[in-house]
Amino acid sequence: MAGTGRGRTTDSAGAGRPNSPTSSEAALLRAAVAALAPAIGLLRELGDRFAAAGHEIALVGGPVRDAFLGRTSPDLDFTTDATPDQTLGLIRGWADTYWEIGREFGTIGLRKGDAMIEITTYRTDVYDRSSRKPEVAFGSSLSEDLVRRDFTVNAMALRLPSLEFVDLHDGLADLAAHRLRTPASPEESFADDPLRMMRAARFTAQLGFLVDPAVKVAMAERAGTLAMVSAERIRDEFVKLLLAPAPADGLALLVDTGVADVFLPELAALRLEVDEHHRHKDVYDHSLTVLEQAIALEGTTPASRAGLVANVGGAVGTRRSGDAGQGGDQGHGDDQGRRPRARGRPRAGR
Repeated sequence: MAGTGRGRTTDSAGAGRPNSPTSSEAALLRAAVAALAPAIGLLRELGDRFAAAGHEIALVGGPVRDAFLGRTSPDLDFTTDATPDQTLGLIRGWADTYWEIGREFGTIGLRKGDAMIEITTYRTDVYDRSSRKPEVAFGSSLSEDLVRRDFTVNAMALRLPSLEFVDLHDGLADLAAHRLRTPASPEESFADDPLRMMRAARFTAQLGFLVDPAVKVAMAERAGTLAMVSAERIRDEFVKLLLAPAPADGLALLVDTGVADVFLPELAALRLEVDEHHRHKDVYDHSLTVLEQAIALEGTTPASRAGLVANVGGAVGTRRSGDAGQGGDQGHGDDQGRRPRARGRPRAGR
């Protein structure tokens, strides 16, 4: 795997020239090579098709991050300079099935063998910061696309068919340091999509990352903007957080930054509830301890979340009995900027 990032070029074993990666980064590079090995044939084949037609294509985002973590992603995400129509022309007859449900956002979905694939045209969206409604605009370069992604660890790419590693925002260093930063300024990133604040908490819970201080400050300053995001997206992100290996860490970040106050004020309200057993300073602290202990005993199952749900429910009842009309659903906004996961009705490849 060749690579670029901070002027670095690396071979498949992780040895750098002229600027060598750290030992932690070298270990991540070796893990990525091993994780991607089963898919290399498919990656080169797809890359060759696009290159022969004069187009760029790169594996990007979660699959690249997961490869460095030694994981094989069930879904493969690609970005390209080809338009959706051009992408369709290149995958017809090659894909086993394909679908166009995300076409207006530049995304074509397909299946090739066991691989579920999404190919999205480079994007340089401009957002209405008051409604989150985007003016969908296609970009012309990989660098434009990467800078608009949520976090640096998701802004790494693998150009195809050359397998050139592209890391313009030091995502590999952040991955090695378990650090969560944004490619652009966090204020700009969260203004584009306030749900990214919840995603920061989810990655804290899922991957054990710590948010960069600037990210935490921006979350606190922009917490109120989460109200413009649809209740459905907030719910889905919150469920993912609760089912992560360490949800208490993510919940603590949401409460500390005030983000939880927007969609679940009852969670922060647990800090005002006295622990009747006097083992913790408040019910909030008690709830997180119960959650951690339940996960340690039962693993990441819905049942292990029951203690937190019970305490939140109790706080909701107490709070609403004295503050009628407060604490309702505050998830507003049409959120037309969401790119749906393209899982529509497939068409047979022909």
